[in-house]
Amino acid sequence: MNETAGPLTHSSRKAIRADQDGPVLRVRLNPWDQEDTLGTAVLDDLLLLLDDLHDRPDVRLLILSSMGTDFCLGADRNEYQAALTADPTGSALRRIADKAQRLCQALESTHAVTIARLHGRVIGAGLALASFCDLRVGADTCRFRMPEVGVGLPPAWGGAMGRLVSEGGAARIRELMLTCDVFDADTAHRLGLLHRTAPLDRLDEVVDAWARPLVRRSPEALVLTKRMLAGYARADRTADTSLLDSHLLTAHLNRRR
Repeated sequence: MNETAGPLTHSSRKAIRADQDGPVLRVRLNPWDQEDTLGTAVLDDLLLLLDDLHDRPDVRLLILSSMGTDFCLGADRNEYQAALTADPTGSALRRIADKAQRLCQALESTHAVTIARLHGRVIGAGLALASFCDLRVGADTCRFRMPEVGVGLPPAWGGAMGRLVSEGGAARIRELMLTCDVFDADTAHRLGLLHRTAPLDRLDEVVDAWARPLVRRSPEALVLTKRMLAGYARADRTADTSLLDSHLLTAHLNRRR
């Protein structure tokens, strides 16, 4: 596929909906009103879409949102247990968790500027996924939570711990991960996990206010700036252990079994 290829729409993909309007690609989770979780089908479809973007420099802006009641309720824990039951060695579960790590890295490194448009509940892996977007706006009614410790799991999804600490600060992320407290959009904004908040019916205004100037910027300058920023962010994560997340998660769940 080259720069003059047709719009990046994928009607065959069941877990996401992608619609291209010129340089803007709108990607929506949960097009069929299923449970708002990040199962394997979602990971696979998002990975394929981001891989496609390597050959689509005409796509300059990716807006990630959800068509469900909530943006995302986290990873599919039932899928984790099913994978361990089917394959007690843990290989199947590690493959699922490795997909999450590859997805977050792909989202961080894609040439397109990424915007997360959040509403409802943004839980666990949903917050992790959103944190890897360049810009994040949330409805003022959003509720966030990092529940992993509370449900007996390590916070090992997508390598997000390092990203969240880098974006929100070690002290507050430590508190929220250990206590599993629910926090609101204003708190997320103060921490830097949200760049903007707005009433739900005005979220698109904020997204459009970002999108209009971004699509007029020099593509080369945007890509270079984004990658420089990613490089500095990764420099803060010199002890990045994201590749170990799948092993940590699998080992922990196997012990619980």
